[in-house]
Amino acid sequence: MSRVLLTTLGSLGDLHPLIAIGLELRQRGHAVWFCASGSHRATIESLGFDFYPLRPDLTPENPAMAQVVKEIFDPRTGVGRLLRGYLFPELRATYDDLMRAVAANGGADLLVSGELVYAAPLVAEKTGVRWASVTTSPFAFFSAYDPPVLPPFPELALFLRSLGLTVNRLAIGLVKLMTRTWSEPVRRLRAELGLRRGRDAVYEDRYSPQLVLALFSPELAEPQPDWPPNTIVTGFPFYDGSTQASSLPPDLVSFLGSGDPPIVFTLGSSAVVDPGDFYRESAEAAWLLKRRAVLLLGKNPPPAPLPEGVVAFGYVRFSEIFARAAAVVHQGGIGTTGQALRAGRPMVVMPYSYDQPDNGARMVRLGVGRTIPRRRYSAKRAARELEELLTEPNYGLAAAKIGQRIQQEQGTAAACDALERLLSSGGEGQRRAQSAS
Repeated sequence: MSRVLLTTLGSLGDLHPLIAIGLELRQRGHAVWFCASGSHRATIESLGFDFYPLRPDLTPENPAMAQVVKEIFDPRTGVGRLLRGYLFPELRATYDDLMRAVAANGGADLLVSGELVYAAPLVAEKTGVRWASVTTSPFAFFSAYDPPVLPPFPELALFLRSLGLTVNRLAIGLVKLMTRTWSEPVRRLRAELGLRRGRDAVYEDRYSPQLVLALFSPELAEPQPDWPPNTIVTGFPFYDGSTQASSLPPDLVSFLGSGDPPIVFTLGSSAVVDPGDFYRESAEAAWLLKRRAVLLLGKNPPPAPLPEGVVAFGYVRFSEIFARAAAVVHQGGIGTTGQALRAGRPMVVMPYSYDQPDNGARMVRLGVGRTIPRRRYSAKRAARELEELLTEPNYGLAAAKIGQRIQQEQGTAAACDALERLLSSGGEGQRRAQSAS
């Protein structure tokens, strides 16, 4: 039996893949505990895991963070604001919290860290604990061979792709040059701790030299030459609180059984904090199409009055509702996208920021979806895109085929197999890490 610490900051989209991995590792006989945003304590402890809070708590589930979540979702300034305004000023606190968690329960044999835990490389170097990093979407790799859609300039994506590898390398290099000062707080803490200066913490050092788990389907992206060489694409490790029994509210079960499959409108677990007019325009779009619809509102009030054939609920498990939908309209978060893909349903993506514009573009390239820029989302535009999506059979056929393939993937098992190989490698992984530094 090995002792494994799983750590992440962020929303349920960041937490759920690690829960899936933690449950599987525990089933295999390993001792597992979590260090995560404090708002996730109840979720983690309800599953029987020990929990250690990790600062800062920027999750949408933290009521005090609602305005911050809106701020960091700005497509032009949000990423810089998140890192420089919130994560890096708290880096020492994150480091201290994670050091305590690594030392708990007799000491971790393996640290598995999410994308926003910039203290994880420092803790791994300081303690010598074996370390695996995870990423949840292809966007994070910033590959010149598979150039990402950048939130501030989504319109440039197709143009840059057409110009080839050399231009894309230059473009990505320019972005890194423009943001090179962002990592200075990490370098200062490294110096304080007596660690090597390190490379760029935002683009390079956050990936483990021992193992990187790409927790998404190869349908989205295959490994590229400029990805970290120790990257394994596992497939999606799905978790959304699923149990054997259905959790759908009786009123929703009745609605689903009383007519044609509805269109499901949702903003996932983060963007739902800042919905704008999304739900009002979506309800009107369903009315224009004369289609039934389900609005998943989170804690937002329903638009009033709701058109006939449109119902609203706070939250239901995507794994249950998406499979019964005609199509899904969502914000493009990787967790929501993965669930829609697994359900085999075509989709319309209205991205906010971060990886969402890139995920939406990948759905278009796969032939399973269409996209609408957030600033242009309206009832008429949504109705027009949905009409095309639902009347052109190729979208549904492509979604069904990809859904069948994703249902056959074993993302959680593949991730755990890779972690167990790292655990069984003895000191080899640490020697590689030391030599890399």
